[in-house]
Amino acid sequence: MKTLKFRKKLSELILSGDKNTTWRLFDDKELSVGDEVLFIVWETGEEFLKVKIIDTRETTFGNLTANDWDGHEKFDSEKEMYETYSRYYKQEVDENSPVKVIKFELV
Repeated sequence: MKTLKFRKKLSELILSGDKNTTWRLFDDKELSVGDEVLFIVWETGEEFLKVKIIDTRETTFGNLTANDWDGHEKFDSEKEMYETYSRYYKQEVDENSPVKVIKFELV
């Protein structure tokens, strides 16, 4: 089964129902609609949820839409968003960086 890792604070948002969208820079798992995916806490390796992918879309950070933001955690600024993703992926992220928007629901 395919897996995705989330920082603990994001896993809590998912479990509370506040987060049902994730953005990924590199889709090495080739996630697509209908895939069932196991979510794992990044810090502990603990499995915390099984979901089904209901929508995917490829774009750039600069072209994210209101729908792409729906169900995703918010940032105080674009700078904070780019810094966060640069830290996650250990490379520079800006408005031209490609991103895959993935929406999911509980199985």
